[in-house]
Amino acid sequence: MVASVNPLKQTRRLVVKVGSALLVDAKSGQLRRDWLTGLVADLAALRSMGTDVTLVSSGAIALGRRKLGLSRGLLKLEESQAAAAAGQIDLAAAYSNTFAEHKVPVAQILLTLSDTEERRRYLNARNTLSALFRMGAVPVINENDTVATEEIRFGDNDRLAARVAAMISADALVLLSDIDGLYESDPKQNPSAKKLSLVHAITSEIEGMAGTTGSDMASGGMFTKLAAARIALDAGCALAIADGRRANPIATLADVNDGTWFIGDETPQQARKRWINGTLKIEGVVRIDDGAVKALRHGKSLLPAGAIEVSGKFERGAPVAINGPDGREVARGLIAYDADDARRIAGKRSAEIEAELGYRGRAALIHRDDLSLTSRSETLPGRKESL
Repeated sequence: MVASVNPLKQTRRLVVKVGSALLVDAKSGQLRRDWLTGLVADLAALRSMGTDVTLVSSGAIALGRRKLGLSRGLLKLEESQAAAAAGQIDLAAAYSNTFAEHKVPVAQILLTLSDTEERRRYLNARNTLSALFRMGAVPVINENDTVATEEIRFGDNDRLAARVAAMISADALVLLSDIDGLYESDPKQNPSAKKLSLVHAITSEIEGMAGTTGSDMASGGMFTKLAAARIALDAGCALAIADGRRANPIATLADVNDGTWFIGDETPQQARKRWINGTLKIEGVVRIDDGAVKALRHGKSLLPAGAIEVSGKFERGAPVAINGPDGREVARGLIAYDADDARRIAGKRSAEIEAELGYRGRAALIHRDDLSLTSRSETLPGRKESL
């Protein structure tokens, strides 16, 4: 069944995840260059139309194990790390060269789980990705397998892609694999199993439809895809499970739309505001003047000039309360400076930041994307999943 809605048509910020089984031939261990050419053509076309595109790609271990002569089957942790180190060079070169044919610059980013959970590193990664989008580049992201351990690694790039989508407030995430959607039961065991075209929530019934899939080339399966869908929905991001085996898989999904879409009720912006507003433990307070209060209520960022006083001890990226001159809370946000530096630039113009601190900091004390208007009586309930 074909879904009646297709978020790809309205997506302005897209994350695409590619599995190893699609990118690397299982028998030869070689890159499937023709398939990669089609995928890159799809993404370059979207980029040319103004869509911010991020690629989360597996394949480094699959490519590296062949180079190092590692046998088939499960690898030890140190073998996986060695294979990743060897294969990542070839993987990055393949993407760089293929995107270069479309005159699209590519940037490589390697992440670990802690990069999405520790607020300062999370903020750094988010800001780096935002800068790359402004410069017209396509970030290519992979888990940093060379340093991650079994205790801290994501374990699959489905969930990594969902965390990245949440981090950058993506509108849609497409998981490309050899699984073409979510079925009511395993289609390999039941050929008449019905494929779902649209899912609005991850219920126990939906979870019960997940089987297990894995191979020497790929990890994960439907279970990890549902886990990714839960993260994406929580962040206001639509997610598609789509057949990546076809040529030009993104263009095909846009035209045919025969995968499974998971679509919630919130936009990414609404979900992020709710997370900032109701989840995080406040570590400091910034008191602002009347002019800054009015600016915030008109959707502006908080500039240092509007700050009267900064209290508390916190690091860059910490959640702080923003109080008006009468001491009443008017907003909450993630601050771009640590406590000492924030106090030093409070009340100063953005142009004076470098002279005061000795380095060129951000113009905003709290950017509007990292800020949510609140009142103490309207604070929303907290949530566990980190955006």
